[in-house]
Amino acid sequence: MIGTDPDSGSRTPRLLLGLGLLVLLWLVLRLFGAVLAPFVAAGVIAYALDPPASALVRLGLPRGLAAAAMVLAVIAGVLLFVLLLYPLILSQVGLLLGRVPQYAQELQSWANHMVTELQARLGPELVNRKLRDLVASQAGNMLGFLASTVAGLITGGFALFNVLTLIVVTPIAAFYLLRDWPRIVGMIDGWLPLRDRETLRAQAREVDRILSAWVRGQALCCAFLGLYYAAALSLAGLELGLIVGLSAGLLSFIPYVGSITGGVAAILLALGQFHGWAGVLRILAVLAVGQVLENYLVYPRFLGDRVELPALWVMFALLAGGAAFGFVGVMLAVPVAATIGVLARFWLRRYLASKLYRDTAGEGIATLPPHPPEDRPQL
Repeated sequence: MIGTDPDSGSRTPRLLLGLGLLVLLWLVLRLFGAVLAPFVAAGVIAYALDPPASALVRLGLPRGLAAAAMVLAVIAGVLLFVLLLYPLILSQVGLLLGRVPQYAQELQSWANHMVTELQARLGPELVNRKLRDLVASQAGNMLGFLASTVAGLITGGFALFNVLTLIVVTPIAAFYLLRDWPRIVGMIDGWLPLRDRETLRAQAREVDRILSAWVRGQALCCAFLGLYYAAALSLAGLELGLIVGLSAGLLSFIPYVGSITGGVAAILLALGQFHGWAGVLRILAVLAVGQVLENYLVYPRFLGDRVELPALWVMFALLAGGAAFGFVGVMLAVPVAATIGVLARFWLRRYLASKLYRDTAGEGIATLPPHPPEDRPQL
């Protein structure tokens, strides 16, 4: 009788179950993605607030009261931020919209000057007056289009996320999820198959370790960089330094995007605002110090190598999640990326310890010995 693998009969149902769960998750995101945003946001908030809520429970506070206290603290922090910074941000947005005609005129003048220089060097037969007028006009139109796009996003951004659901539903859902978090985790743990329970628990603990370290570290990095760039650019004399700095800090959760967009915006605004190079050099010095702090102090201190989430992998996950499922995909991108990374390392360790990897020439895979130096062909 031919020997059979006793595990082969149980692997097929498990693979089918896993594939079915993935298909079900994909269908749910596709069909209900438009209404899932507040609930996914509530899940993220509950996950982030579970450690301090559990600490309050250990001090003797009931779980429901601890959950309410943490959610109310978050709401108070958001309201304080809005009351303090929203008027300043709104005034800077109005200043930016008022400066658009001036920036458009300066951009047209610069483009006209560059075309004139090219015409003087290359000759009028290559660069004529029509091309110069076309470049100058298109430069102004492009800046006007960008300004109108930014204004539309600012004025209509809240409509995209549905004010009612995000402001009302998210805190309520976060409270219930945070209150019942231990029971939800215990219920999911009870559903795990008995045979693989310990293995799945170990992988879940690894995902939780990496994800919690990334969330805490990235939040601290974004807050530090946002405060630094907003304060430093404003002190350096940049009129729109507050909004540029806060935007750079907020976008820092996407690797490289925050520093690049903030730096480019700050330099372009400095070129349009300052008439000499002294102001531009001050802005460049602020950006250079920010890069040094970011690369050698902030990220090594708050993130470090323990996170085990490469920057390019996080960037790809965020862009892919946003392209596939929109705002919900962005919120789910990092947890999914962390889970895939942990599972990939787990299966790699199993492969390196398996017979398939360790099989030698005598067991089915031929290996050729290296040629000795004297047998190598001479050129």
